[in-house]
Amino acid sequence: MTQAYYSAVLDCPLDDVWSLIRDFNNYPVYIDGVSESVIEDDKRGDEVGAIRRFCYLGNWIRQRLVDHSDRQHTLTYAGLEALPYPQDDGSRTPAPTRYQGTMHLRPIVEGDRTLIEWSVALDTEPADADRWQALFASWIPDWTDSLARTLARAHPRS
Repeated sequence: MTQAYYSAVLDCPLDDVWSLIRDFNNYPVYIDGVSESVIEDDKRGDEVGAIRRFCYLGNWIRQRLVDHSDRQHTLTYAGLEALPYPQDDGSRTPAPTRYQGTMHLRPIVEGDRTLIEWSVALDTEPADADRWQALFASWIPDWTDSLARTLARAHPRS
């Protein structure tokens, strides 16, 4: 197991951030590159066990919501299929990985802002761990920046 972790301060109150991300089906609203998302089997977007199927950069991905807490402002999801490594420079392609991600929000009192912690645990082949970790370490800041841009449009600060 290896882990990618990123934290950032969002210039928005915690309740505003949580109201956007708490619905597991809201991915297209705040993640650039996600064109559509659907929750399978008529479950709610905040229901543990819900499966979202979404299209990210032309690839369909399925994830299960494995934990969700309005009190703790946290949600955890797991990929249902091993994720293939994207095409790269032609060197040996790492084996697909299983993964589980967690988004956790904490209030920052000064300035009424939010700390987001986003981590992804990766169950990779040992020889592939560094490449998978580096890839997710580049993706998570991009996803967090996309979330910050969405929040800035919806909740501009004066």
